[in-house]
Amino acid sequence: MSEHEAESVETAARPVMTPTLAVVGRPNVGKSTLVNRMIGRREAVVEDVPGVTRDRVSYEATWNGRAFTVVDTGGWDPDARGLAERIAAQAEVAVSACDAVLFVVDATVGITDADEAVVKILRRSGKPVVLAANKVDDQRAEAEAYGLWNLGLGEPYPVSALHGRGSGDLLDAILAALPETPEEGYGEEVGGPRRVAIVGKPNVGKSSLLNKLAGEERVVVDNVAGTTVDPVDELIELGGREWRFIDTAGIRKRVKEASGHEYYASLRTSAAIDRAEVVVLVIDGGQSISEQDLRIIQAVREAGRALVIAFNKWDLVDEERRYYLEREIERELVQVQWAPRINITARTGWHIDRLVPALDKALAGWETRIGTGALNSFLGRLVAEHPHPVRGGKQPKILFGTQAATAPPTFILFTSGKLEASYERFIERRLREEFGFVGTPILLQQRVRERRKR
Repeated sequence: MSEHEAESVETAARPVMTPTLAVVGRPNVGKSTLVNRMIGRREAVVEDVPGVTRDRVSYEATWNGRAFTVVDTGGWDPDARGLAERIAAQAEVAVSACDAVLFVVDATVGITDADEAVVKILRRSGKPVVLAANKVDDQRAEAEAYGLWNLGLGEPYPVSALHGRGSGDLLDAILAALPETPEEGYGEEVGGPRRVAIVGKPNVGKSSLLNKLAGEERVVVDNVAGTTVDPVDELIELGGREWRFIDTAGIRKRVKEASGHEYYASLRTSAAIDRAEVVVLVIDGGQSISEQDLRIIQAVREAGRALVIAFNKWDLVDEERRYYLEREIERELVQVQWAPRINITARTGWHIDRLVPALDKALAGWETRIGTGALNSFLGRLVAEHPHPVRGGKQPKILFGTQAATAPPTFILFTSGKLEASYERFIERRLREEFGFVGTPILLQQRVRERRKR
């Protein structure tokens, strides 16, 4: 493979942030069915089972050659009491983290109080809104759909998510509402403050940490986009530099009345991770590492963000707890052994000066780039010392490798056959030993070159 060919692969594989469309609406209006229709495959969960909460789910979609991300925000508890508040709260989170909104209304039911509550938020946000009147399966229902002009959100697009009717016109309207895909980058000014999200389950000391960081230095409150819906980030000076701490409180006041509190917490966490470059996961050192902590770690890895783990309340951790915590770290955090770990007490400020060096280390790993020559000589040595095991008389070989992107480091391996997952993990481990990559997930993609049959 020539250097020129490698360059073209590199350009093609460089990840570009696609514009995001949030799909909002009441339970049972057909959001998930419509999402499946848009992405062209049955992937979103379509059963709206009362009491089932699930995280915000993102899907990649393309229409007329343009890619965009669809965020299905279904999954809150649809009991009747306080429903309007919960839907409104959910819409606030979705709107703050997207470029445009698809608002789905059941045309056969008409406008409900819950719909009205969402409309107010959508109007305030200033974000482009596309209105879908779903369940329009015949001419009579189409006439009813036009009653939705009264919402004041512009033209309602009559669709049948189930049968596909009107979905082409709807998708055209969605593309018109979404911004063009940027050339590159994350929509932030180049050289702006690094974006940090402090995440973790409730009561682990996230607010104490942020207050301590902000309280000891100058704090500037920066209203992003100046709306009531968008989260408020804090610009904080640490280590002689400004950092942008992404707000995860967002809609805290509104949520206290809602029963799906944990669901909204996870929604806000997802939104913060998406907007961050580096994530600080705060874990209570005095408690066992929980399922919730591991879910957040998985979300960070899937989003491809840099990660620092801070064990808080260290003043309450005795010798015995330290012994058990070390065992837990070995067992539970095996997937993220590469993440820098710091022990702190946010309340008193003990050791929080260790945060900036850990953030710097993680961001440096996240943006590490290896030259094609250095990478391939490394791969050559690795394969010579530890060739891939022979399976069924075949032995896949790595023909060539290139680093397609940084943030996170993404590699494409051209191979003569599919590499086993265990061999991929071995390559990742050796890449870290050789080149560092502290604090960042590594993405390995395979391109298998099938041999031509003569």
